[in-house]
Amino acid sequence: AVPFEEDAKNSNVFYLDHNYLENMLAMFRKVNAKERVVGFYSTGPSIRPNDLRIYQIMKRFLPVGTPGVSMVTAPVFVIIDVRPDRQSIPTTAYQAVEEVDVTSSSEQSEVRQTFAHVPSIIGAMEAEEVGVEHLLRDINDPTVSTVTNLIKAKMSALSSLTEKLVEMKDYLEAVVDGKMKVNQTIVNNMQTIFNLLPNLNTDQLVEAMLVKTNDMHMAIYLAALIRSIIALHDLINNKIKYMNSEKAVEAEAAGEEKKDDDKPAETAKEGSEGSKTESK
Repeated sequence: AVPFEEDAKNSNVFYLDHNYLENMLAMFRKVNAKERVVGFYSTGPSIRPNDLRIYQIMKRFLPVGTPGVSMVTAPVFVIIDVRPDRQSIPTTAYQAVEEVDVTSSSEQSEVRQTFAHVPSIIGAMEAEEVGVEHLLRDINDPTVSTVTNLIKAKMSALSSLTEKLVEMKDYLEAVVDGKMKVNQTIVNNMQTIFNLLPNLNTDQLVEAMLVKTNDMHMAIYLAALIRSIIALHDLINNKIKYMNSEKAVEAEAAGEEKKDDDKPAETAKEGSEGSKTESK
């Protein structure tokens, strides 16, 4: 990672801090003399016009003949996609290769450099893996269940598979339309992928898939049935509880009305006894 800036008006003008690179390289060698710079990276998310020029500048930090570095053919340019919706590996590696650009006239040809994809994987040392595992254990979201994580992982895998298939389809269509040249390595890899696909037309596999599907559907049916019965049971209990509460309220209201009706009768009786006393 280096301080880098481009002119907003002219994309051919850019700024790269060479002093920063040299100072950081010297500091890294003081800490660990075995570390070597193998390239540079960009947050992309795609290749920019100035990346080839920066690629040529980075070669000065990998001089041929340096012990331990002479085997490195060229710097590696890595694009790190920091977008959160990225489902696959967020890194893509490239190296500059020379290819002949044939113009409309067959006699004229020009050698130009372009980026070629380099297969890459993300790995870690044992100590780093242990540290990452401990960090992941501390990250626990109680609102997300295990089933939710499994479904998200399957959706992510299917999305990545769809992205790769669409990329293969676009490449084959571009080759058929004459927009790209045929690359036998890519075609051979596609053929290998198709050859590794399982044969789904065997009777044993079809029967096993049907049995597994039936078992899963049976479990889903039983779960839905039990859930419906429990819901009906809760509904009946709520209905009974509501009816009992209504009866209690009605009984209290009837008792209060009866007390109100008895009070005038007692008053009339007391009044008649008073009148008899006066007549005597």
